[in-house]
Amino acid sequence: MTSFVHDFADGNKDQRDLLGGKGANLAEMTNLGLPVPPGFTITTEACQAYLAEGNEPHGMADEVSDHLAALEKAMGRSLGDPDNPLLVSVRSGAKFSMPGMMETVLNVGLNDESVRGLASQSDDERFALDSYRRLLQMFGATVLGIDADHFAEALDEAKRSRGTDNDLDLDADDLRGLVSTFQQIVEEQAGRPFPQDPREQLDLAIRAVFDSWNTDRARLYRRQERIPEDLGTAVNVQAMVFGNFGMDSGSGVAFTRDPASGAQGVYGDYLQNAQGEDVVAGIRNTVSLADFEKVDQHSYDELMTIMARLERHYRDMCDIEFTVERGKLWMLQTRVGKRTPEAAFRIAMHMVDEGLVGMDEAVLRVTGDQLAQLMFPRFDADAERTLLATGMNASPGAAVGKVVFDSDTAVEWAERGEDVILVRKETNPDDLRGMVAARGILTSRGGKTSHAAVVARGMGRTCVCGADALDVDARAKEFRVRDGETVREGDVISIDGTTGEVFAGEVPVSDSLVVRHFEGEKIEDDLVTAVSRIMAHADGARRLRVRANSDTPDDSSRARRFGAQGIGLCRTEHMFLGDRRELVERLIVAEDESTQTAALDALLPLQRQDFTEILEAMDGLPVTIRMIDPPLHEFLPDYTELSVKVALAEERGEVDEHDRTLLAHVRRLHEQNPMLGMRGVRLGIAIPGLFRMQARAILEAAADRIEAGGRPLPEIMVPLVASVRELDAVRSGILEVAEEVQRDRGVRLEFQVGTMIELPRAAFLADRIAGSAEFFSFGTNDLTQMAWGFSRDDVEAAFFSRYFEHGIFDVSPFESLDQLGVGGMVEMGTEKGRATRPDLKVGICGEHGGDPRSIHFFDRVGLDYVSCSPFRVPVARLEAGRSVLEQR
Repeated sequence: MTSFVHDFADGNKDQRDLLGGKGANLAEMTNLGLPVPPGFTITTEACQAYLAEGNEPHGMADEVSDHLAALEKAMGRSLGDPDNPLLVSVRSGAKFSMPGMMETVLNVGLNDESVRGLASQSDDERFALDSYRRLLQMFGATVLGIDADHFAEALDEAKRSRGTDNDLDLDADDLRGLVSTFQQIVEEQAGRPFPQDPREQLDLAIRAVFDSWNTDRARLYRRQERIPEDLGTAVNVQAMVFGNFGMDSGSGVAFTRDPASGAQGVYGDYLQNAQGEDVVAGIRNTVSLADFEKVDQHSYDELMTIMARLERHYRDMCDIEFTVERGKLWMLQTRVGKRTPEAAFRIAMHMVDEGLVGMDEAVLRVTGDQLAQLMFPRFDADAERTLLATGMNASPGAAVGKVVFDSDTAVEWAERGEDVILVRKETNPDDLRGMVAARGILTSRGGKTSHAAVVARGMGRTCVCGADALDVDARAKEFRVRDGETVREGDVISIDGTTGEVFAGEVPVSDSLVVRHFEGEKIEDDLVTAVSRIMAHADGARRLRVRANSDTPDDSSRARRFGAQGIGLCRTEHMFLGDRRELVERLIVAEDESTQTAALDALLPLQRQDFTEILEAMDGLPVTIRMIDPPLHEFLPDYTELSVKVALAEERGEVDEHDRTLLAHVRRLHEQNPMLGMRGVRLGIAIPGLFRMQARAILEAAADRIEAGGRPLPEIMVPLVASVRELDAVRSGILEVAEEVQRDRGVRLEFQVGTMIELPRAAFLADRIAGSAEFFSFGTNDLTQMAWGFSRDDVEAAFFSRYFEHGIFDVSPFESLDQLGVGGMVEMGTEKGRATRPDLKVGICGEHGGDPRSIHFFDRVGLDYVSCSPFRVPVARLEAGRSVLEQR
């Protein structure tokens, strides 16, 4: 029989699938003998059943009752006892950390009677009333769905009446009035009184946590972090310990290393006379752990011992939540801590040097996405700047944008192409949409462990927190700096998440140290050293080769410096733009073969020079050159615009024969669905001279390089092939040109002819096509469009958002490969092709070549290489190494 509830003592850290991350780690700390308040975990399986059926699974309520009775016995208190009440917290805890995205309710079990018992038991009426008002506030917002602003405004009014902005200045009478006000808010807004039955409170809180798995913010966060939708969350019910007992109590969050920089030494925030939610919410500015040491030396020393033990036990940086109740330290949570990219690379290498992990594990501790963030630009150190304020360097990077003060505006402006900086006093989980849309986040309150900091680090967003020189007025849509300057919505600011500085206006950016390192510059920096060591180990481990998509000599040279092992896609159509468009136009409108030949002859030397320079940049490495792919009408004027122009000219009697002739050809070439029309191999068959000219340019360029002492390795790729007969028709012409060039130039050319697999039919008939193709390159952009029946330019804006909402997509199939559908065709095509030609070289040149998850798939199914933009080459190298190490 399935057990839906487990005591903390019954689990361990390896049961995250069942107990969630929080529950598994609470169990681990319990079994290590650390001071953990007792409790139990309701499993993710219970949540999955609840979400599927709309009700708690059969038997769960009885199991909760049994474990609650055991908890009451262990604590010597009872839930709802008017004289000696047991209070519990109810917290979410999914397999993957989702900070602030799901619900928590503290002080469950208090009611109008037991609050008096708690006051008597603690000999502190203020503490008891403060705990009760917190329950009313959290329960009302979380469980009953009341707008949290109602409670916040009532609290602010109570503080104004007292003449203070600090909730600690409210006395018992103030809090008694606030409790009454909160109860009125509950009844007015929820249409029912606050439940006085503690068990009803507990049951409703558990359901609220289950339901919070499917809130908009939780679903958005999962899409952002690519967390599966079907995991569900566990629920942890734990005996309360109280950080709001007085100034000898408090709550804190700590890291065993700096999560922003990776520097060794403990970091964290502590707040006296506060519960844990106060720390992460940033309601009051916290103090550092160094200040905590001065306040409570004994608890600090015990915390340091526990933190060191946990880091050795987990062999990683740990994130810890703790509470001190009247001088007694309690551990409420630990997990492997979220960190910035800089910290990830530094910590991985520190742990290697400390002997905690090996190099294989160090490579697995970092990701390609983190490396990509390290390559983002930084503010130019030599640029002029006007400093407005300095806060906590919560999440590094350089962000420039227009100031906005709410999430809706951030999303709206970002969707119309504006870069924005979201400015708040402090963020809360409902701000997630705006945080995703913004380039950076700035808050006037909170520290490195506040909601804004934790979420921003997880998403890779630049963030500055706790800039207390700023007075943020979201209603007036402005913030005032302490020296009197006012910044309004729409004004541009720049924030530096590495230093915590906030600047007026736009500060210029420059290349990051990591990019300069990849460019070949010698840089003495511990982060660069860490990246270099990890990249070297990943390169030594990987099987998959990495090429670049490049159409110019400059991009090709940069790609090679970044570690590219060739070019996987050189798009020749890009070479026909600009000043050469007129030559293509002459080719298209040619009325006879001689005029067409003249146009091709004029293009030949230009194309040859293009290829010569690219082959030189990639000398000794393979260069896959795709024959012209898009429809020819893309090189002509827009049909509608040209029609209007000609009609107006005729109306004025100003007939332009060139425009009239051009319009006739545009009309002739106009297609209802050009993506499925005259393009790719079909062009090569319809205008054989076009592909022959390109082949001659490629092969003559190769001959030029051989004569110059180089070793060119061109690979000629025919696009949009669906039948081997199409490929044969074009291939024969290419081979004829090759014979002519070799004979005329007296050289032996090393080249191959292959095809792009971008049509489902080609994947299904790959065994036949491989009889004529020496290599395959999967064009996963078009293959995805064909497999799904999508027109990418139309569907992403039209309905993808609905697909995300309904859980049809976790991520866009154009961003990360659809491994079941499109991936299935890639795997099948590879297997079929190699069944015919065992030495068939197979790669991928779509945008998926730079996506980490897709790279792992391509490695598993045996492709030889991936190709991506030059900037993504280091990312692909790292992920190709990680893929091998994950499979060991």
